[in-house]
Amino acid sequence: MQTHDDIFELVRQKSAEAVRKMQRALILQPGAIGDCILTLPLAAYMKDALDLGGIDILGHTEYIGFLPGRSCVDGVRSIDSMDIHRFFAKSNTFLLKDRDPLISAFGDYAWIATFLGEPNSNFEQNLIFTANCSHSTEVITLSMKPPKGLSEHLADFYIRQFIKQSGHSLHSRKFQAGDCLIKATETDINTGRELLRKTGLGSAEKLMVIQPGSGGTKKCWHVDNFLAVARQLNSRGVEIVFLLGPAELDRFSDAKIRKIRSVGKCLTDLSLTQVLGLLSCVDGFIGNDSGITHLAAALGIRTYSVFGPTNPAVYKSIGPAVTVFTGSTASFARKPSVSLQRKLLDVLTA
Repeated sequence: MQTHDDIFELVRQKSAEAVRKMQRALILQPGAIGDCILTLPLAAYMKDALDLGGIDILGHTEYIGFLPGRSCVDGVRSIDSMDIHRFFAKSNTFLLKDRDPLISAFGDYAWIATFLGEPNSNFEQNLIFTANCSHSTEVITLSMKPPKGLSEHLADFYIRQFIKQSGHSLHSRKFQAGDCLIKATETDINTGRELLRKTGLGSAEKLMVIQPGSGGTKKCWHVDNFLAVARQLNSRGVEIVFLLGPAELDRFSDAKIRKIRSVGKCLTDLSLTQVLGLLSCVDGFIGNDSGITHLAAALGIRTYSVFGPTNPAVYKSIGPAVTVFTGSTASFARKPSVSLQRKLLDVLTA
């Protein structure tokens, strides 16, 4: 039979659990889509280890806007809508006004992990001061770029940094390389199917997407490699569609784009949600170390990524069906590599 003390203790425990579940965390991630996707294991870890009720990301909405409802992220905030630059002011000149929007912007969070600023910098000190104006908040500054010689995956590096700097006895956990970090919704799949229908794609037994670009030109395998692989796949009855984003349209000449169009259909000017929908309806994806490659892998799509100057041990995309190919750093972007083409085709056609 329960005593009054037992009942009071149960109420206290339930109340404490409710308070914990109301706590939220925020990650400041100013990077592009690939950076944001590689931050998701950290977000999932924080949510689990800290028993949080929710976690938000503050960043560029064109890269993070699709995450709520498809990932562990519960909400997003636009970094462009806040006066974040004020945090870079010297600490002794940093001022907050009554009802300052910066106070309300950070007032909901018990934990803040930031990839902006440096430890002990003006930015960190000003963020700590602001976040603690309304209540006690833990602020942890993380390095987005790994140190030279790092051999562990970037996702593990982020989690390890967080554990070390938190000062709490948090359980250590490596991310699961086979996790699907992003789940396409039924709406996404319908968007992809409609896109394929409008462009006359999807009639073959297999459909592969090739995205020959990346944010850095040195990370882009010479485009003739992708064309050679596409021709070989075409000859085996695989339908190919090239995905060209703004970077590729700016970087490639008209003659090069015509050459690509002669091998397979091209889709351009797609929004990130349209790309997500397209990827959810295809059989495979081939690309460089790029944000869209990370997206394809995170969705669980069979992904074939080609690495040159970057280290796949650190930057490999996270997903259950990722195969990595590594080329010569010296000639990766400058000239075709028949040997690497063969390696890729051997796996694709096995």
